[in-house]
Amino acid sequence: MNVFAYLQDPAHWSGPGLIPELLLQHLAYTAAAVLVAAAVAVPLGIAIGHTGRGSALVTGLSAGARALPSLGLVFLAVMLLGTGPGDVVLVLVLAVLALPPVLTAVVTGVAGADRAAVHAARAMGMTGGQVVSRVEWPLALPRVVTGLRSATLQVVATATLAAFASGGGLGQLLVRGQAQRDYPQMFAGALLLAALAVALDLLLSGLGRLAARRARPRSRTSPALVATPA
Repeated sequence: MNVFAYLQDPAHWSGPGLIPELLLQHLAYTAAAVLVAAAVAVPLGIAIGHTGRGSALVTGLSAGARALPSLGLVFLAVMLLGTGPGDVVLVLVLAVLALPPVLTAVVTGVAGADRAAVHAARAMGMTGGQVVSRVEWPLALPRVVTGLRSATLQVVATATLAAFASGGGLGQLLVRGQAQRDYPQMFAGALLLAALAVALDLLLSGLGRLAARRARPRSRTSPALVATPA
């Protein structure tokens, strides 16, 4: 059996419900879910990390996320609410799963910002908002990108389950292949999912290294961070 047969057939690379469309759907699920999670996690994480209040919430969310059965959550949400326009429910479920790693990363990054830089900023009269935007957030970025990377990889894997709840994405290749006993199609789905995960991981890893290089000199020269208060 040629396991690459499905990928090698040009007919599977154009048309509705085939590889390009399913790949774009998977990317759309992933991007939308991570963006929704970040929209909630970033401001909440900054508030918790800056003030030091609400850490128990982060611990609880992280523990709860590890206990959630992803497939069960997807099916439960779809049964209770329906798929909705544009698979909104599926995106929201994926966003719930992506929220804890992003929130944890933001809180840890902001709370762990160079204390010398933070104290220098406050000594120069910066407000709390200025301390966050000019000192804590830039220094937290490498850790935040790491959290986004973790969340993205988790969502890429979990978005496969959308196909089992009448959604789209590369999981359709696995579902259809299993139903038709078409093992080359299932292999294509698994290989494309792995390739997508690796590509996104490399992209976010590069962004993380860039953020770390930009933050490293600042952490060594904390007074420069607060040289020009508004």
